[in-house]
Amino acid sequence: MLSATLNLDAAFSAMADPTRRAILVRLAKGEATVAELAEPFDMSQPAVSQHLKVLEDAGLVAHRIQGTKRPRRLEKAGIQAIDLWLARLRESLEKITTGWTRSWPP
Repeated sequence: MLSATLNLDAAFSAMADPTRRAILVRLAKGEATVAELAEPFDMSQPAVSQHLKVLEDAGLVAHRIQGTKRPRRLEKAGIQAIDLWLARLRESLEKITTGWTRSWPP
């Protein structure tokens, strides 16, 4: 359980950066190389690579080797872990707010 918490911490920390969120949105459309991911940003490919490293370390992005290229893609397990955590939070919130609506107004 502790390692799962650490992975979630790393994932949410990685997603706190707007550039990394934009990279995740782009990868939701399919695999892309660093060069392709760097196109919409005013930053170098090494800077994009640093963002990708953070996302990979957080378990949100993976790569494969294709000749000299390393296309990146979303890591299903990392995205599912976040989704599961959010689903549990939503479920708890619904239970709490259902109780509020029944007892409101006082």
